[in-house]
Amino acid sequence: MTWLVSLPVMLPILAAGIALGLSRHGFAQRLLTVLVLSAVFVDAVLLLVAVDRDGRAEVAFGGWAPTLGITLAADLLSALLLAVAVLVALAVLLFAIGQGTPDRAGSSIVPFHPAYLLLVSGVSLAFLSGDLFNLFVAFEVMLASSYVLITLNAGAARVRAGMTYTMTSLMSSLLFLTAVALIYAATGTVNLTELAERTAGLDDGVRSALGAFLLVVFAIKAAVVPLHFWLPDGYPTAPAPITAVFAALLTKVGVYAMIRTQSQLFPREDTWWLVAGAAVLTMLVGILGAIAQDDINRLLSFTLVSHIGFMLFGIALFDVAGFTGAILYIIHHIVVQAGLFLVAGLVVARTGTAALHRLESRDSSEGAGAAERHGTPPVVTALFLLPALSMAGIPPFSGFIAKFALLKAAVADGGTAAYLMSAAALVTSLLTLYAMVRVWRAVSSPVAGPSGHQRLTVGATAGIVLVGLAIAAGAGPLAELSERAAHDLLAR
Repeated sequence: MTWLVSLPVMLPILAAGIALGLSRHGFAQRLLTVLVLSAVFVDAVLLLVAVDRDGRAEVAFGGWAPTLGITLAADLLSALLLAVAVLVALAVLLFAIGQGTPDRAGSSIVPFHPAYLLLVSGVSLAFLSGDLFNLFVAFEVMLASSYVLITLNAGAARVRAGMTYTMTSLMSSLLFLTAVALIYAATGTVNLTELAERTAGLDDGVRSALGAFLLVVFAIKAAVVPLHFWLPDGYPTAPAPITAVFAALLTKVGVYAMIRTQSQLFPREDTWWLVAGAAVLTMLVGILGAIAQDDINRLLSFTLVSHIGFMLFGIALFDVAGFTGAILYIIHHIVVQAGLFLVAGLVVARTGTAALHRLESRDSSEGAGAAERHGTPPVVTALFLLPALSMAGIPPFSGFIAKFALLKAAVADGGTAAYLMSAAALVTSLLTLYAMVRVWRAVSSPVAGPSGHQRLTVGATAGIVLVGLAIAAGAGPLAELSERAAHDLLAR
């Protein structure tokens, strides 16, 4: 399975170089990027099937020993998240091509596709890294490419937001590199398989300090409250496809790294009160921030922060049921959050505003025809409503299934922390429903639906929404796969 493990990292890097050379041939650039991401998605599916059948796969590049060389490894969790992430990245790419920006805007035709390919390569490397230092490299690849993407065709406001995002990411990367150095000093290795054995022999105080260090690093990257301040200001300023892919993937990579390192290097036998407190705070502060917003993108950004708390919910329980619920929630959230931001992009492109009060107050005095003001055809409204209901946890959508798995795990745990997180989850779900209804009412009144040139953007958005529905329809097999992945995590 060597090529199955290495191709998701290597192929986008090679294609990025070729795409840069095709900077004067926009159609060739776009075709290359679509074909490469399609190939990576097929590879990810084949890797998932192979890992499920044969067990964990590991590749040591150049034949070097794991302590010295670059190691890539795939298990059920990494292969599953990789497949979902690449599928969403492909759909968002099609949306960006259909929208015509930023890849057709003058000089910006040069960096968009290479940077996008490097971003996917960084995400793939993060999921497949077999050691801590390469995980650090993966975050740096994502940072470099994401800064290019977030500042394409940028004015002063977006550059400032991009600098906030970049400086925060650099700070967390510096902390991450320091943590890697301290772990290497304490154990003599950064390979995750070897660390799983050697950290068990460390002094309890040293183990706790190293675990807390990594927890803070990944909490910044995952936008856990109170370390979330950079996200609501940074993401909404970017173009819709870039905001969607960032919201879908980057914070989830932080959560994945948190799950991977804490379960493998610093296992626990009981509920983690520190993470439980962070989960409650993240859920409630995030959703309260969302309902206070008037801008659709800022509202969705605060909702994104809030629902990171549901993933922390499962991590805090630190058992098979909790991790199963967290994995299901990550899969659901990658798809649904991307869909919501893409619909927001359709609304802004159609109406010229992201302000809820302006959407709600539009009338004939603004020149809209009667059919437009009554919102026919209702395709955009429907595309928003389905993922919005899923985000709020309304049955039978994927959000309900993931939240039910978490609540079921909390009941099985039976501890005080579990019940506190359950109460916060229920309150957050109700407030999420209120926030989604606010947006739906604003969206449903003025939006007439796509014009001819928007067909690819609507098709890509519809594809994301359909994937969310497929997750709900295949909840049984997906839950079984997630449970096996959780068993593997705790088996170390």
